[in-house]
Amino acid sequence: MTSVPYPRLVSQPHQGFAGSAVTVVASPGEAHTRVHVAGEIDLDSAGHLRVALMRALSAAPAGTGLVLDMSAVTFCDSSGLNALLRLRQQAIEDGRSLTISHTGPQVARLLEMTGSAALFAA
Repeated sequence: MTSVPYPRLVSQPHQGFAGSAVTVVASPGEAHTRVHVAGEIDLDSAGHLRVALMRALSAAPAGTGLVLDMSAVTFCDSSGLNALLRLRQQAIEDGRSLTISHTGPQVARLLEMTGSAALFAA
């Protein structure tokens, strides 16, 4: 097994036009890559989030997946949900898994209201 210093910043903090910011930090492991997402996810930052998470998914060892910790996300709109759903679809196509282990109240509410919480359950 190759030793790599972790955690690894997958993306620089993205400061959006409206002041929104999102940060993505990945910590690869043998069974999965844990990804901590923090900040606000909206139309302005969702594309940045999607690219960063796709990079983390691509870098994850074959046969593993991502476990997202979104407890530090303070806002997430439908653009963020769309990025997560697209990431889930890519993970399925790649034979990998995607789960959300922790959410803050805002993300939990969004997932419950849209009926998508079960899609990201372990």
